[in-house]
Amino acid sequence: MIKGIDVTKKFDALTALSDMNIHIKKGSVYGLVGPNGAGKTTFIKALMSIYKTDGGTIIIDGEDKIYDEKLKQRIVYISDDLYFFPAYSIKKTADFYASVYESWDNDTFLKLQEIFNIDINRKVRKLSKGMKKQVAFMMGISAKPDIMVLDEPVDGLDPVMRRNIMNVILTEVEKRNMTVLISSHNLRELEDICDHVGIMHGGKIVIEKSLDDVKGNIHKLQIAFDAFSPAEFEAGFDILHKEEFGSVKQYIIRGDMDEIMEKAGKFNPILCDLLPLSLEEVFIYELGGMGYELKNEIL
Repeated sequence: MIKGIDVTKKFDALTALSDMNIHIKKGSVYGLVGPNGAGKTTFIKALMSIYKTDGGTIIIDGEDKIYDEKLKQRIVYISDDLYFFPAYSIKKTADFYASVYESWDNDTFLKLQEIFNIDINRKVRKLSKGMKKQVAFMMGISAKPDIMVLDEPVDGLDPVMRRNIMNVILTEVEKRNMTVLISSHNLRELEDICDHVGIMHGGKIVIEKSLDDVKGNIHKLQIAFDAFSPAEFEAGFDILHKEEFGSVKQYIIRGDMDEIMEKAGKFNPILCDLLPLSLEEVFIYELGGMGYELKNEIL
């Protein structure tokens, strides 16, 4: 559905995207994550043809002319930095969207008005940041796009409204096979809705897998021994991180779950458990080996 091949973007001496490759399947909810400055927003703006790339190709449904008007009819982009016409009410904004998007569905707009409980006669510029985000989603979802691109979509929204919006988006994915690309620092939120994840670092995708595969390759092992030889035990594993809590050792280990448990069992531990990892923990420990470690120092 969406493919980036060796995408490069430079700003003077800064290389924001460096031969980046990305693959987003039709009907998937793809979470794009990474540290500040990794290139997430730059790629999104290149995808939306706001930025012209310096190399590589972006393809949407086999079409590399991403600036094409007919293609843009099928895409809605909601950025973190929203803009609305200053004099427009919500209703007039909806009329404008209806004039732009041929697929505009006014029934959906009216249903969303009930869900969000907003007076559509209010001027958008007088709304809070969170309410403006709600208006942006009302417009975007009512346009019935094939692709929805979201950059920090839930920033400024309260927990109930975040859940309402994500439920509506997931319904559209299920009903219409809509494709969603979400860039967010809220990894807990992404974990609930994404089926695929791309982790960016240094202007490129360093990990791209289904969410189950991302979490299935890294494990948290909690273990304790009567007698313990750290060097001998640790030599048999790909250890990303380790901590001690009294006599209990905790390791973050990359590898197959069954193999990890089999190897650990050979040391006759008195305690041996594998604990689930969150997407946030996977993010921290995967990037830890790439020069983006979690610092424990206190100034």
